[in-house]
Amino acid sequence: MAVLVIAALILGVFCGQTVLSETAADFIGANSDWVLGLLMFSVGISVGANRDLFRRLRKMDMRVWMVPVGVIAGSLAGGALCGLFLPLGLRESAGIGAGMGWYSLAGVMLTDFCGAEVGAIAFLSNLLRELISFLTIPLAVKYLNPYAAIALAGATSEDTTLPILMRHSSAEMVVYSVINGVLTSAAVPVLLRLLR
Repeated sequence: MAVLVIAALILGVFCGQTVLSETAADFIGANSDWVLGLLMFSVGISVGANRDLFRRLRKMDMRVWMVPVGVIAGSLAGGALCGLFLPLGLRESAGIGAGMGWYSLAGVMLTDFCGAEVGAIAFLSNLLRELISFLTIPLAVKYLNPYAAIALAGATSEDTTLPILMRHSSAEMVVYSVINGVLTSAAVPVLLRLLR
């Protein structure tokens, strides 16, 4: 998946520089909300289709809710802290952190709210979060705990990084991972709108 994401990014940059006209690029940019809406709809279908998730949820303790709360708070705080070292405002840097690994949504929304430069930074930083998660989840499970691995994954813990989390943790942690991904994914567009 990481190779596919990087290849798609490189291909997109190449097409933007050489193949597509400015009119075509503007059309794609103007209709990106529809594509993101379709993506969010498909995430909702995958969550709704997992009937076992809701059965297990009723049996879980408070930790199932504390993990996403911690991930959201840590992502916002980390973004704000990085803003102290960058020529960005507090809202922009916290907004970049609020992407929680969902690079496509964070990049597009922050481009609309804050401009192309902030949107590009959001896209790249959240893409890097996902790619780094692929590499560090096994180490986090081994040397820290599975909750730390879920926190690294952020909003991607329900989809792209889920296979790695499944491979390196227990079935119970998979439920925590999916719930964290659902709740943090739902929080991303809300937080980005609040921080604009």
